[in-house]
Amino acid sequence: MPDLAIVLFLLVLAIIMFALGRPRMDAVALIMVVALPLTGVIGIDDALAGFADPNIVLIGALFVVGEALVRTGIAQRLGDWLVRKAGRSEARLIVLLMVVVAGIGSFMSSTGVVAIFIPIVLRIARNASIPAGRLMMPLSVAALLSGMMTLVATAPNLVVHGELVRNGFEGFGFFAFTPFGMPLLALAIVYMLIAKRFLGRDAAPTEPVKRPTLGHLAKAYRLEGREHRLVVRPSSPLVSDRLSAFDLRGSEGINIIAIERATRFGRQLMRPKAESRIEVGDVMLIDARSPDLDMDALAERYGLARLALGNAYFGDRSQEIGMAELLVSPDSSLVGKTVVDGRFRSLTDLVALGIRRGREAIDTPVTDVVLQTGDTILVIGPWRAIARVPQRAERLILLNAPIEMEDVAPASDRAPHAAVILLATVALMASGIVPNVVAALLGCLLFGLFGCINMNAAYRSVHWQTLILIVGMLPFSIALQRTGGIDIVAQWLLAMVGGAPPRVVLATLFVLTAVLGLFISNTATAVLMAPVAIALAGALDVSPYPLAMTVALAASAAFMTPVSSPVNTLVVGPGNYRFGDFVKIGVPFAMVALVVTVLLVPLLLPF
Repeated sequence: MPDLAIVLFLLVLAIIMFALGRPRMDAVALIMVVALPLTGVIGIDDALAGFADPNIVLIGALFVVGEALVRTGIAQRLGDWLVRKAGRSEARLIVLLMVVVAGIGSFMSSTGVVAIFIPIVLRIARNASIPAGRLMMPLSVAALLSGMMTLVATAPNLVVHGELVRNGFEGFGFFAFTPFGMPLLALAIVYMLIAKRFLGRDAAPTEPVKRPTLGHLAKAYRLEGREHRLVVRPSSPLVSDRLSAFDLRGSEGINIIAIERATRFGRQLMRPKAESRIEVGDVMLIDARSPDLDMDALAERYGLARLALGNAYFGDRSQEIGMAELLVSPDSSLVGKTVVDGRFRSLTDLVALGIRRGREAIDTPVTDVVLQTGDTILVIGPWRAIARVPQRAERLILLNAPIEMEDVAPASDRAPHAAVILLATVALMASGIVPNVVAALLGCLLFGLFGCINMNAAYRSVHWQTLILIVGMLPFSIALQRTGGIDIVAQWLLAMVGGAPPRVVLATLFVLTAVLGLFISNTATAVLMAPVAIALAGALDVSPYPLAMTVALAASAAFMTPVSSPVNTLVVGPGNYRFGDFVKIGVPFAMVALVVTVLLVPLLLPF
């Protein structure tokens, strides 16, 4: 008993530090890794056993998988799809937002998903004149529910799975959580469509940001109507010849911004060069300097067919190409020259679209304007070229980059490869052909092999605080088991609900786990409650699976306070929320999650 008292004292001390937030959670975990062996209850090997746990390696690998999805732009493209499909309908926005976030969160960190979608949601709210607070809570709820979709969706699932394996049971399957998560997601969508009226009432619609968007720049430089998309037909004289042979800029007054070419994995955007050869089926993105240019006649002359446009001024290709404003400095070699004389495109790899002198855009064609100190040049081209302007064109100043530049994926051309690798990794995990950790590591290696992520980005992507937190809390599970603490809690629960129906047992376990999660992270909660659930199952002589699943689901039901999960904490500021907003919205839905869990778990995982 003295040993148990010491362990409980350290546990209570850790919970208090978690609740106060001082020191940070991973520091508390490391303190406990050092303190527990000093008590003599466990040895140093037990204290450090978490570092050798396959689930720790698996969680680390999943952070790398998530980063690969971000770097290749898959997550951002889903966000762009959401914007196109939802339009200005708030109800449609909420439905699609929650479905997309829950889907992505099934395969990567829910915290990472929220970090990706916060700027997307802010942009949606701004464009639709909706208070951001009406969308941020659905975002956080969907991210938390994503943890109930697959085995690898959140750390608590893997913690509970690992505890089952350590006790000699077969762990959960990859999609074992999906039958519980899907109904809860559907109920959450309906719930948020009703509850949204209680959110964002005190906030004005999101104000426009000071940084421009691509649309703002196009409007400021009067580019409306200048963009065209033309596909090359088999009869085109351009086919198989170099672009330099036609001088389309000089003879027709058009600039080829980029060329779309079909590949095995979709369409690739290419930068046009003088030696570039045109192929049948290529799509040319064209800027026509003169509004009087007869595009139908030009298309007929060169064997081209006009295509419909997407967003304003090629905004639908904002992952590959963008715009920015460059300021001409006093000592620039371009002063006193036109962009043609100064070989601007060769210097920067960018196309000059417009020039502004002072506050007014100059109507004269760009190629005819003699540049002066202080002129602002609007350019379009690959984001990489825009970012290189300060290094490659030292006398041009990158003055104003649009807000879309923050969302650019550095390996967007690798998106098809990333999608195939992700599907293969998930298939390996779901099939059980190899252990989950082997499948995840193989996926990481393939991401690196195909250029979806590099080693530096992979190391940076790992959320070491989460891994250290789990490693630091696992020794508590071992110490409580050796000192009889787990059995005492199990016996206490048995005395309280032992004669009750099975669903009452599950409800009690759910409430205990959820309440503990109000004070410590849901990962730490799972570490402590998973062995209790398995011990309680042994005392009741029932299957451990329904009790273990209840703990996992309750750990993800962290809707009730802004500190219950990092997911909630992230949306407090952007949503302009108060503590009471989470209580008002989160507590009722936590009760919904409780009812669904108690009803479904015994049906799908019999006692």
